[in-house]
Parts: sequence; C-alpha cells; structure tokens
Amino acid sequence: MYVIVAPIQIKEGHREAFIEAMLDDAKGSVKDEPGCLRFDVIQDGADPNRIWLYEIYVDEAAFQAHLQAPHFIKWRDTVKDWFAEGPKGAGGGSYNIWPPDDEWK
Repeated sequence: MYVIVAPIQIKEGHREAFIEAMLDDAKGSVKDEPGCLRFDVIQDGADPNRIWLYEIYVDEAAFQAHLQAPHFIKWRDTVKDWFAEGPKGAGGGSYNIWPPDDEWK
C-alpha cells in the first residue's frame, strides 16, 4: 500500500470553497480510480482552516495515476491560490506497517 497523510492549511476566507472542491476530488478518487482504496478528508480539531488528507493507494503507480485524473487536475487548478502554506507531513508518500497489505478489504 502507498499512503499519503497531508495536512493542508487553507487561507482565511476560502474554507467553504476549498472543502467543496476537496470533496469532489475525494469522491472522484474513490469512485473512479480502482487503485484508490481510501480518501479521507479530516477536519483539524483545533483549527477550522486546517484539514488533513489520508489517502491509501494500492501502490505508488496508482497514486501517480491519481495525479493525472481529471477530478484531481480540476481540484489542483481550482484551489492553487487558497493554500496558506505549502504541504507538510508525509505528503511524499509512506508505506503502511499494519494492517499488512493482504489484510486490506
């Protein structure tokens, strides 16, 4: 499995539009990408303008395919000016330890 954990800080005044665009990308990823197993959009408990993405792909190639998907490109182009800071965290990709790949359903 290939895992993305990415915090995103949204500029003040763009939260609602950002979340709407983010949900379109998340739903498109799960629905239209066979290699995307999970795409969670999580609200930070302390900061309403900070969200966390938790994405799981079958492998890095599936993640690279995600970056070319029409819904991702639409999201990227829509929100490009709404980031308060650059991405941080394990945005470059990580690998799960548990549960093991063969136990994913």
